[in-house]
Amino acid sequence: MNERAQAVPRISCVMPAFNEAATLPRVVPQVLAALAQLSPHVELIVVNDGSRDATSAVATALCAVHPQLVLIDLSRNFGKEAALSAGLDGARGDVVFLMDADGQHPTTLLSEMLAGWRQGYDVVYTVRRTRSDQSALQRRLTGVFYGVLNWHARVKVPRNAGDFRLLDARVVQALRLMPERHRFMKGLYAWVGFRSLALDYEPLPRLAGETRFGFVGALALGTTGLFAFSATPLRLMGMTGVLLSLAALLYGLWVVFEYAFLGISVPGYAAIVAGMMLLAGVQLMAIGLLSDPNMWRASTTK
Repeated sequence: MNERAQAVPRISCVMPAFNEAATLPRVVPQVLAALAQLSPHVELIVVNDGSRDATSAVATALCAVHPQLVLIDLSRNFGKEAALSAGLDGARGDVVFLMDADGQHPTTLLSEMLAGWRQGYDVVYTVRRTRSDQSALQRRLTGVFYGVLNWHARVKVPRNAGDFRLLDARVVQALRLMPERHRFMKGLYAWVGFRSLALDYEPLPRLAGETRFGFVGALALGTTGLFAFSATPLRLMGMTGVLLSLAALLYGLWVVFEYAFLGISVPGYAAIVAGMMLLAGVQLMAIGLLSDPNMWRASTTK
């Protein structure tokens, strides 16, 4: 901690950009000016995520003016998670900031985030105070998503935490080693561990244009995170299997009762239906057990 307090770190800032030609001329100078106040050794990595506007041309022109600016041009639109990963692969700093290119992340927080790093925190992430810019349905679904994602999870993903954060070089190296192809970065940030600090913030208005990450994009990202990072869906399938197996046994008992006391008998029907229900239930239970092989070990070590 003492070494960090006295050190002058090399700072990298990764900024994914998708159709942000109108905002980059204003955001890039602001961010570079804020970074320059923190360290003389800075780089700003703009990752053009297959933009369909003049983002690449604008960023190229800015590189000629600002030597600290680095442009990574992706071959097509891969999505923000992939763009962040590409930027982290190219970052060379001792400290790496992650920021959006729309100007909504306040640069005034950068010094406070770096102060957290000097205190010994390896990750300093920001948490939105409110989601007033979203509809009531989207806010409700967001709450449900985090509830399901963190249900009985060994690693909790903080609610309302975004990509605006500081990462120590050790954290960046750990993220580079993660082999996931369908990446859910918020989950990976939590998975790699390290000492973390949360800061509240309120997003600023966009400098230009409108957000392209609406309800559909949030739903797609949430689905990726839920199925790629959480065992909850498989656990729910296991619970469904238990209920289905119990229903099959109860139905079998009811058929025996009908045959013995009511004289109702349909040859072969009961055996087929009850057998199919029981086998389907056992299969779903097996899937649920396979979803989390460490669940029993985790429960016995508490």
